[in-house]
Amino acid sequence: MSGTVYVVDEVTAEELDGSVGEFAGLLTETVDGGASVGFLAPLDPDESAVWWRALVPEVAAGRLVLWTARAAADGRLAGTVQLRPATPANGRHRGEVAKLMVHPADRGHRLAGRLLAALEERAAESGIRLLVLDTETGSPAERMYEAEGWTRVGSVPDYAADTTGVLHPTTIFFKSLVR
Repeated sequence: MSGTVYVVDEVTAEELDGSVGEFAGLLTETVDGGASVGFLAPLDPDESAVWWRALVPEVAAGRLVLWTARAAADGRLAGTVQLRPATPANGRHRGEVAKLMVHPADRGHRLAGRLLAALEERAAESGIRLLVLDTETGSPAERMYEAEGWTRVGSVPDYAADTTGVLHPTTIFFKSLVR
C-alpha cells in the first residue's frame, strides 16, 4: 500500500447519510482494534451505524464538520476526523477536534496529519482561532498530536474507559491557529 494515493475532502450531510455503512465499518474496526474513541469493544456494527446516522442532522446544521480520507483508486474510506465548532457567544473562536480515525490498513501514510491539516485550514477560514482535543495518555495518538504541533496542557486521571472498560487518563491538547 505504500503507493496508495489518498484524497481528503469535507463531507456533506447527504454524503454521510449515503455512506453510513462505510463509516460504521471504520468505527467498528477502529474500536475493535483497541482505539479509545468513546466506545467499548466489541462494537456492534448496527450500533455504530445508528451513531453515525444521528450525526447527519449535526452536519446539515453546521454543528459538526466532517472530513474523509479516501483511497483515490477505489474510493475506499481510509480515515475521518470531526470538528465541533463551539456555539456559546463567548466561544465562537474555538472548536473541538473529535473522532480522528485511520483504518489500520492505512496507517503509516500520514493520513492523520493530512486530515488535521484540512480541519485546521477550514477552521481558520471560518474564524476559529483555537482548537482543543483530548486523547488517551500514552497512546500512539498522543505522540502523533505532539508531532503535528499540538501543545500538551496536562492530563486528567481516570477520564475515560478504554475499549475494554478500564479507566485511563486523558491528555488535553490545544493548537492556536493564529499565525
